[in-house]
Amino acid sequence: MQQAMTVTAHAPMPHPSRCEEAEEVFLTLTVAGQLCGVPVLAVRDVLGAQAITRIPLAPQEVAGSLNLRGRIVTAIDLRRRLGLPPRTGGGTIGAGAMSVVVERDGELYSLLADTVGEVLPLSLGDRAPNPPTLDPLWCDVSRGVHRLGDSLLILLDVEQVLAIGA
Repeated sequence: MQQAMTVTAHAPMPHPSRCEEAEEVFLTLTVAGQLCGVPVLAVRDVLGAQAITRIPLAPQEVAGSLNLRGRIVTAIDLRRRLGLPPRTGGGTIGAGAMSVVVERDGELYSLLADTVGEVLPLSLGDRAPNPPTLDPLWCDVSRGVHRLGDSLLILLDVEQVLAIGA
C-alpha cells in the first residue's frame, strides 16, 4: 500500500514595495547647456555632424534635410524649437550638431542637439511634473523632469517636439 505524501512548498511572495520599480530608458542630450532626455524606444539612430540642405519656405525650426542611407530626413533644430539662441561657430546649417534620428508616422526626423550623452534607465516614481517656473514653450514639449545630481533632466515628448505649427 502506498502512502500519499503531500508536500506543500511555499515560495515567499515578493512584497510590493520590494518589487522592482517601473523604469523608462532615456537617451540624454544637451541643448544650449540644458540636459534633456528622449525615450530610447523613440530613437532610431544617433549621428555625428551631417551635411544639411536648407528647405525653402520651411518653418524656422526646420534646419533642412539630410540623407540617411538613401532616405530623406527632416532636421529639426532643437535650439530654435525650444526658443534658445542659435549655435555659434561655423556658417553651415547645424554645424557641429549631433543628430538623434526618430521616427513618426513612417517618416524620419533628426533632432539636432549640441551633444548626445548616455542611455539612462530612470524610475517612473522619481519623475516630477514640470515646475511652474518652466518656460511655457518648454512645458508644451516636456513630459516632466528628473533630478540627476545637481542637474535637472527635462524629459522631451518627441511627438510634441515634432508638432511644429500645430
